[in-house]
Amino acid sequence: MQGYGTVDELNSQLGLALALGLAPRLAAVIPEIQNELFDLGSDLCFLEEDKKVYKLPTVEAHHVTRLESLIDELQVEVGPLANFILPGGSVGAAQLHVARTVCRRAEREVSTLAHEEGVGPHVMAYLNRLSDALFVMARYENLYRGVPEPLWQPRK
Repeated sequence: MQGYGTVDELNSQLGLALALGLAPRLAAVIPEIQNELFDLGSDLCFLEEDKKVYKLPTVEAHHVTRLESLIDELQVEVGPLANFILPGGSVGAAQLHVARTVCRRAEREVSTLAHEEGVGPHVMAYLNRLSDALFVMARYENLYRGVPEPLWQPRK
């Protein structure tokens, strides 16, 4: 199943972001997210009826709420967007943008899967909020490093 593999790829992209070195706030939260992605993978690997029989880790509403709180916290630091930004800036921010795009792909693939079979009730919301969190994390990483956000320059 493609969605499961893409979630694994996303987890590896986050591991690379950590290895590159990130702001302490991000370095503290990303391992938690990586563990939650393993729970999400477990959620995707088993049929809904099997989850009722076996005690399996799953993504729950509080995981989504925690991501929303993180987005709010970091958004206060980075401020509202005044312009569209390009992926990039510092190395860590660029890697977080790569992770964000992989997360969006996982969201699309899991959405397709959800039309074929049941997925956990919070999986889609988690992936959606995670991609938004990764965007704000990339902005935060640039702010922390003192690297200006690359701005989109529309062609005329």
